[in-house]
Amino acid sequence: MPALTAKSLSRTFGDDTAVDDVSLTLEEGEFFALIGPSGCGKTTTLRLLAGLASPDTGTVRVSGADITDRPPRNRPTNMVFQDLVLFPHMTVAENVAYGLKQAGVDAAKREQRVSETLSVVEMAGFADRSPDRLSGGQQQRVALARVLVTEPDVLLLDEPLASLDKGLRTEMESEFRRIQRDTSTTFLYVTHDQASAMSMADRMGVMHEGEIVDVGAPSRLYNRPRTRFVAEFLGEATVLDGTVVDVDSEVTVDTPAGAVAAAPNGRSPKQGAQVSVVVRPESVAIGAGDIAGKVIDRAYKGFFQQATVELPDSERLTVRRGSDSTPELRSDGANPTVEPDTPFTVGETLQLQITDAVLVEDADGDG
Repeated sequence: MPALTAKSLSRTFGDDTAVDDVSLTLEEGEFFALIGPSGCGKTTTLRLLAGLASPDTGTVRVSGADITDRPPRNRPTNMVFQDLVLFPHMTVAENVAYGLKQAGVDAAKREQRVSETLSVVEMAGFADRSPDRLSGGQQQRVALARVLVTEPDVLLLDEPLASLDKGLRTEMESEFRRIQRDTSTTFLYVTHDQASAMSMADRMGVMHEGEIVDVGAPSRLYNRPRTRFVAEFLGEATVLDGTVVDVDSEVTVDTPAGAVAAAPNGRSPKQGAQVSVVVRPESVAIGAGDIAGKVIDRAYKGFFQQATVELPDSERLTVRRGSDSTPELRSDGANPTVEPDTPFTVGETLQLQITDAVLVEDADGDG
């Protein structure tokens, strides 16, 4: 039985539709991330699931029970907000025990569950400390312990790491994932941070203009996105429009970069059809191939060098050179003469070869 099922949820505010016919299923023990740009409807969706707002249409079920009309306090869910709201006048243990006390759990059982939960989040030695004496990461652990201690069927998280610096955020992402696995709690994590979601989630749903436009494992969404929007939202991508010239196990498309062999990605275009092809920077090999272009911009990205290459018809292709990019090629098969960390030079001409590409739908479902 699914941990959570939302069916045909909609919510409008005046003439604006914030959530448009959203359906979603979370499996028990799954870490699911709901991502999308600001204003896409993801936070409103989370509020509908938490009972903090009521849907105009649709239903919400947790472990098979219809909870659509239940108030938040009577739902088998709990929520971590971006603003942690730890009580400053209480100790760590008292903060964690608060929900249990409100639920009428006796003192001995509260103490046991608080102790067990603080151990799970590796804060057992801080039970008597006040929140203002904790670091940002420690406060995050306490906030997580406070909701886990009530043993919710589903834990809802509204961008709880958004205010942390990058180093601490990366550390806490690893901790959230570990804690989720250790407790086998179903997590629904809402964020606009694609990298965070991809590093933690078993599956992700991408929202756009109030709708969930694609759902799948992070690797599938990145490598085989269903739509142009998903491809561009989840990372650097060049989208080439062209005409189908051949259909076999791959689809050959005549594009401004020449003939590109693309994975059909569940689509069945016919010869002559107009389609869109997505190419990731790491899927462009440098040093061989029939594509020639001039570097018009470059940037150092830490683990790799990135360049924007202009093709003869003014189309632009993003390429990378570095330890995590496609190895450079020579037409004779010999080892490349350019080291992976060699910077690009604006104005230089590169020979390129596209090693992987995929067909996608345009934003309106065409192409």
